[in-house]
Amino acid sequence: MNRQQFLNRFMLQQATLTSASSHLAQLQHHPRPLKKAAVLMPLVQRSNGLHMILTQRALHLRHHPGQVSFPGGRFETTDLSLATTALRETQEEIGIDQDNIQLVGRLPELTTSSGYHVTPFVGFVARHEQVIIDKSEVKSCFEVPFNYLLNNDNFVKQHLVANHKRHFTYCCAYQNHLIWGATAQMIINLQQHLQG
Repeated sequence: MNRQQFLNRFMLQQATLTSASSHLAQLQHHPRPLKKAAVLMPLVQRSNGLHMILTQRALHLRHHPGQVSFPGGRFETTDLSLATTALRETQEEIGIDQDNIQLVGRLPELTTSSGYHVTPFVGFVARHEQVIIDKSEVKSCFEVPFNYLLNNDNFVKQHLVANHKRHFTYCCAYQNHLIWGATAQMIINLQQHLQG
């Protein structure tokens, strides 16, 4: 899939997503107040098709150390919107200039076990952009061919234990990385969105 094919399919479904997203937010309950956060699901066009950029969180972080994630973080009062949060955090974590990211939409919010209500945004990164990792937040950064992530056969359903609780999650192995939890769920949501 290339950039234009992605945009054709993504934008076609965007109106449906808006109503589904607000409905999903009403269904989710959490025992404590949730903190707002946002992530960027960054896509970049390469010569062999679209790739998605993912990070591995630094090992010393309090929440989800070492896990594969999208760049993003907590909403700050200085952020104009959650989209601003996603762009700011992406620049801070992996050095991609906000001016070189084109946001194309958002996906349904997810609630994490660590008490965050996360809004994922989808955006295209200019292909000339170079990743510069902030080692205080990110251990590594890597790309996955988007066609690999679109293949549902690469995902399995598992029950894993996190924070002393059993969770149902999707898992996807790519090279030496395991994509699971909220990150995998966001990818599954994007798959389903593109399939309409």
